[in-house]
Amino acid sequence: MRRVNRDQRTRINLTLNGRAVSADTEPRMLLSDFLRHALGATGTHVGCEHGVCGCCTVLIDGTAGRSCLTLAVQVEGRAVRTVESLASADGKLNALQQAFQNNHALQCGFCTPGILMSFTDYLAKNPKPSEAEICEVLSGHLCRCTGYAGIVAAIKEATGSK
Repeated sequence: MRRVNRDQRTRINLTLNGRAVSADTEPRMLLSDFLRHALGATGTHVGCEHGVCGCCTVLIDGTAGRSCLTLAVQVEGRAVRTVESLASADGKLNALQQAFQNNHALQCGFCTPGILMSFTDYLAKNPKPSEAEICEVLSGHLCRCTGYAGIVAAIKEATGSK
């Protein structure tokens, strides 16, 4: 059996929210921890650390993925987008974020970044989802505050779905 030297550090180069970045990490560091602690992208939240709650969802090469189930070394050379990438540089919310605000689709906000990132991916592929499709995507996220009605209403508003 091969032993991993826990003191060994690896340089990771990636594109984070459209910007080339690099930082050192341990071989077994999770992407969620790497984003928050090495790169300062604290909008990515860590909930269950088992890939169940969806709080840590980010886009990896445009596809939603759980950053708590991904090792930082797995994103070498790839493009990662976090919730920080959604608003414009002047702080103006994108349509999905604005719809969340309009519909009171967040309370504590802990689950919100992951939901926003999942729907950023999903809506790029299916811009006019049905309510059933919205609920299907939302089933991969746990929210303890809102009861989901505001979230569904926000996504419907953002997409013009009825």
